Amino acid sequence: MREQLTATGRVLICDMVMPEDPAPSPAKVLDIQMLVMTPGGRERTAEEFRALFASAGLRFSRIVETALPIRVIEGVLA
Repeated sequence: MREQLTATGRVLICDMVMPEDPAPSPAKVLDIQMLVMTPGGRERTAEEFRALFASAGLRFSRIVETALPIRVIEGVLA
């Protein structure tokens, strides 16, 4: 996929982001559901998304908040 990006291209992921703090969050509920239903399934923190993009040769750019628990996680060419 990286090879298909233009210089101004973006990779967008629509997903929940697991918060680092202990406060309640819909992402934490989904994380438990994923652990139960899929082997190794889990929600990622912002730092884990950063590492995921880096492993693909991309740079984590930003997380865009939405009105829902879903966020837009953006990556660009490194």
